[in-house]
Amino acid sequence: MPLLLYRLGYEEILLTVTIFGYPLGYLNYDGILHMSYDLSHSAIGIFDSGIGGLTVVREVMQILPNENIIYFGDTARVPYGIKSVDTVKHYAMQITEFLLERKVKMILIACNTVTAAAEAEVKELAGDIPVLGVIEAGAKAALESPQRHHRLAVIGTLATVNSGAYSNTLHSMSSDTDVYSKACSMLVPLAEEGWTDNEIAELTLRSYLDDIKGMNIDALILGCTHYPLFKETIEKVLDNPEVTIIDSAVSIATMAKKELEKRSLLNTSNEPTFECFVSDKPQRFQELAERFLGKKVEQIKVVNLA
Repeated sequence: MPLLLYRLGYEEILLTVTIFGYPLGYLNYDGILHMSYDLSHSAIGIFDSGIGGLTVVREVMQILPNENIIYFGDTARVPYGIKSVDTVKHYAMQITEFLLERKVKMILIACNTVTAAAEAEVKELAGDIPVLGVIEAGAKAALESPQRHHRLAVIGTLATVNSGAYSNTLHSMSSDTDVYSKACSMLVPLAEEGWTDNEIAELTLRSYLDDIKGMNIDALILGCTHYPLFKETIEKVLDNPEVTIIDSAVSIATMAKKELEKRSLLNTSNEPTFECFVSDKPQRFQELAERFLGKKVEQIKVVNLA
């Protein structure tokens, strides 16, 4: 934490303790840290390339009902999955700075592509602010379930699959796990259009999942936060109740709660706020957001990060 030395009025201040400009408190010559800012009331920042990250928002609202949330969906530049690693990193840095300016107390990367390409850079920029990504959350959910899955398939964007992030993470946690990965690049554009349960979505998923159906897998990890929007259609296409569908949104929300408890940062107020920012406002974004969250979104603010 950066420490500053200065004088305030007639009182000699030895040290001011700040995190990204937050005046958390000060240490004077009595040797006692005097807290002046309660970080627990700050929001959790969540971001994604588009509407998919609202799957994480929904679970955070369920598991952490008192928390304030700031969401950023980069709808002007979606999809991320077909873009270069350097481009994704650039976008992630811009959004992280945007969230830090709003003094969030935690950042959840609700985008598998960003987690695979830029999680380390986001953590470095965030400093003392905790950062959680969906890939570790999804891997833990698959391996720590009661069924203890050994044969896994992962579907994700081209960037996530090519990064090998899920395979590497899963094998680092359990070396005897078989992992098959498949890129399903068309699903994000379909989700952004709201086409998640129609004939086009089903035909697209049948094409993507045809080879996976014959692999005798234990579980399918949805390696993109847009993909839970297709969960019912995926279950219909797989037609196998023995295959567990792993959604990392629940897992990352649970991890967030544990991290906030460890840092004594849980918000105990009972009037939480939700702020939604986007880089462009597609015509159906509000309709889809409200349908998926099951609540009215009062205002969606458009900001230009470029």
